[in-house]
Amino acid sequence: MSELLEDPAQQQQRLAQLKSVLRDVVTHDDVPHARERLAHLLTGCDACLVAQAEDELIREGVPVEQVAKACDHHAAAVREALPKEVGAEFPAGHPVETFRSENAALKRLAEAMLKHLPVLFAEGKPVTADAVNHVREALNSLLDVDKHYLRKEHLLFTCLERHGITGPSKVMWAKDDEIRALLKAFEGAVCAEARDESRWRGAVLSAAGAALPAVLDMIFKEENILLPMSIKTLTESEWVEIWAQSPQFGWCIVDPGREYRPSAKALLESVPAAPRSAAASAKRESLVTERGPGGVGLAMTPAAAPAPPAAGAIIFPSGALTLEQLVGVFNVLPVDLTFVDAEDRVRFFSEGAGRIFVRPKAVIGRKVQHCHPPKSLDKVEQILADFKAGRQNVAEFWINFKERFVHIRYFAVRDEAGTYLGTLEVTQDLTRERTLEGEQRLVKYDA
Repeated sequence: MSELLEDPAQQQQRLAQLKSVLRDVVTHDDVPHARERLAHLLTGCDACLVAQAEDELIREGVPVEQVAKACDHHAAAVREALPKEVGAEFPAGHPVETFRSENAALKRLAEAMLKHLPVLFAEGKPVTADAVNHVREALNSLLDVDKHYLRKEHLLFTCLERHGITGPSKVMWAKDDEIRALLKAFEGAVCAEARDESRWRGAVLSAAGAALPAVLDMIFKEENILLPMSIKTLTESEWVEIWAQSPQFGWCIVDPGREYRPSAKALLESVPAAPRSAAASAKRESLVTERGPGGVGLAMTPAAAPAPPAAGAIIFPSGALTLEQLVGVFNVLPVDLTFVDAEDRVRFFSEGAGRIFVRPKAVIGRKVQHCHPPKSLDKVEQILADFKAGRQNVAEFWINFKERFVHIRYFAVRDEAGTYLGTLEVTQDLTRERTLEGEQRLVKYDA
């Protein structure tokens, strides 16, 4: 690549020129001229430089939505001029190979739908039940792309952010949400009652014409910008971390292979540092204590606790629990908990079996602002600002989510002096509770 032959000054000059072109697209919508300039600048350009240009524009105050819009405008120029990366080989099951395999399946499906839909629903041709069912089946498979995007957003973006690369998690996440909305509109059009067959046919073709090219554009960006940049940036242990946490999100259209076997060293490095047992936690003197002389100041006195806590227990003002007990308590709570510290970093979440919103362990230490799509970021920032300033202590929402009524509350966590320590998110599925009536005084177990 020509980038490898450029000295730092030349690279900085090329970066500045890329930013200038993208800024013109954002501020002046000068698309034809911008394409010509981009075609020249991107000749032999490294994919990372394109992402860096977008990232720096965002850091300089250009709204994410505008940068995302610019991506649409200059997509054609990027597709024509950006050199196609020669993909490094990875064994089946490696996260890179899984992303690529899913993209290949998505591409085949989207292109086939673009080809056959106009034929199936041609004007003047009767719309048969078999044709509609065929499209619905294909669309159901295509909607699996959400799992692909979730792994990208919550795992891949998290690891990139550790290396200071935040642009993709902002711009691409915004585009992912746009594609989700387009696919939802496509699904709505297909599933709508065809009272007026001609109008129904037109709505389906129009929705497909918006959604399917958007899916294909994202595949191109992932294959030629995101994945090459990630391959050059992430460590082996980070890929292992992504591999280990991917199953909780599921797979898109195709299952991953099983050839990939992480090295023992990478596996060890990818394991979170948090203690796994009371014995391990006992080594962390800042967190635990044992009753008796020489214990930490919070150790309970014989008068306050005639039955001594178990060795290695975590001592609270109101009692003591071993780490296993504490984890067990969190896991059976009928609510999901997530704690964000005073620096806006995610530090803890509970892992109950029926968790409403998935939380991968890779999110620990990540800025909470990067854990939300751009469209909801303003609400997150408002809540945090109000909590930190002491203006508010509770924020409350309720939504309909996947046929469930979900109650979400945010609580400002403060010490005795009122100093802000962080924010606790409490999420609960209240679907069943909303149906309760009268009283139940007898013991009755759920089937």
